[in-house]
Amino acid sequence: MNYKEEIAKKINAVTNVAISELEEYIEIPPNPEMGDYAFPCFKLAKELRKAPPAIATELKENIVVDGVIEKIEVAGGYLNFFVNKSTLVVEVLKEVLAKGEDYGKSDIGNGKTIVIDYSSPNIAKPFHIGHLRTTVIGGALYKMYKFLGYHVVGINHLGDWGMGISKTIAGYEMWKEEYSFDENPIMSILAIYVRFNKLEKEDPSYTDKARDVLIRLENKDEETTKLWRWIIEISLENYQKVYDLLGSEFDSYNGEAFYNDKMDRVIKELEEKNLLVDSEGAKVVEMPDNMPPCIIITSAGTTIYATRDLAALLYRIDNYDFSKALYVVGSEQSLHFKQVFKTLELMGYEKYAKNCEHISFGLILDENGEKIGSRKGGHLLTLEEILNESIEKSRKIIEEKNPELDNKEEVAKMVGVGAIIFNDLSNNRVKDEIFDWNQILNFAGETGPYLQYTYVRTQSILRNAGIEEKSLLEADFTKLLDKEGIDVIKLLGSFETAVVNATNKNEPSIISRYLIDVAQSFSRFYNEHQIICEEEETKKARVALTKAVGTVVKTGLSILGIKTPEKM
Repeated sequence: MNYKEEIAKKINAVTNVAISELEEYIEIPPNPEMGDYAFPCFKLAKELRKAPPAIATELKENIVVDGVIEKIEVAGGYLNFFVNKSTLVVEVLKEVLAKGEDYGKSDIGNGKTIVIDYSSPNIAKPFHIGHLRTTVIGGALYKMYKFLGYHVVGINHLGDWGMGISKTIAGYEMWKEEYSFDENPIMSILAIYVRFNKLEKEDPSYTDKARDVLIRLENKDEETTKLWRWIIEISLENYQKVYDLLGSEFDSYNGEAFYNDKMDRVIKELEEKNLLVDSEGAKVVEMPDNMPPCIIITSAGTTIYATRDLAALLYRIDNYDFSKALYVVGSEQSLHFKQVFKTLELMGYEKYAKNCEHISFGLILDENGEKIGSRKGGHLLTLEEILNESIEKSRKIIEEKNPELDNKEEVAKMVGVGAIIFNDLSNNRVKDEIFDWNQILNFAGETGPYLQYTYVRTQSILRNAGIEEKSLLEADFTKLLDKEGIDVIKLLGSFETAVVNATNKNEPSIISRYLIDVAQSFSRFYNEHQIICEEEETKKARVALTKAVGTVVKTGLSILGIKTPEKM
């Protein structure tokens, strides 16, 4: 039952204000003693031309208390609603138990397409820790939108063109005999790139060598193109190891090179609409509000990132007709996306431009608050190494706490990778992430392992209870009307709301925070009430609640991209 909708219907019957509008205003009070839901009457003061307390009193007098709402109280300008607890526990638990892992799903996204551009590493370089946030946040958004019925297109917009990869190819052509490409080819390719850059700073002629490679690529020289594709293939093989660990999904790997033959359209449309102007030898689009101009063609006559991003947007409009286009990229690219989205709007694509959004995020800092570099003692710290280190640390904890556990390797992988993902998604994405091993793998803190352990505990209780799961639907749920039980069930009932809110704000941490609340609430219930008790009906009801908690925790974690072991 959607209690907010039910309350909105009751208020609508008195005020005639739209149900959808009223539903948006309804809040959950910070203190449960104030009610289960609260309606702030000042939202209607202007429309009804009355003081909020007077509106609250009038609403209370005219709303009928029934099987859904058992009590209404006025508190200043607020109208506080107390739901019928017997109805609540039956409605929520029956729905969770009946739907299982489909509980909380919605079709609100039916018929709408969401394009998400995330991860998008530069070819010829291994994944380092700086790639973690875009990959993990984008992956969570991908699953969140799918859960709500949207058609989602995950795009890995690879950095596979330009001077960067041209330098690597130029260096390879000169020094390939000096390197081995058998065991770890991506690191040899990186070494060539680093060497080339160093020499380029001392000798500008190296820039000409790279530019010559780029010209050959643009002219589709067969040997150069073959080498370019080989480097891309090696890079993708390296990236896939990380994607497999993280459970990352993509529907397209169309990178920068894909749009080489699609930029002429951008330039032509800008010229036809008189948007391109000369500026110090470059061609730019002037921006409003003192924003710097958006460069489309540089003074050297070459296209630039903005040109490619505009070509990509036009392609995505033509092929996906998206309802939203999300770009999961660090906050330092904020100006770039403002310019690109504004240019798209000026080109006449207002409908799409207003639905483009830059999903920015903060930095990754160590426990001392300092930015984590990609190098450690002169060694490049790859993301694969960090994930494997987390798996190894998890393995040691498991060996210490439960050495007889089956599938230790698989469980260690779930815990180690899940810990890294949850640490990234546990706080508001625009905040900097603190990377502290002691916190990340803490089984008692607000962490991924703590949530996985909560799920494992629910499964252990279910195994020990010896109750057939099908019979749980027939339990007497009125045995759960104690405070701790009601607190858990109210949270379970708001799962879909949490997912919808997180998706509306493109903020996975809302789901992370929700899951922590559920786990902590269940822990209080577990500590106060013996679940496998003597009285059979009470036992069955408490086991049903435990089953529901396990279902929601597992589903919520899977939306974030985290797997749950059955035993730990």
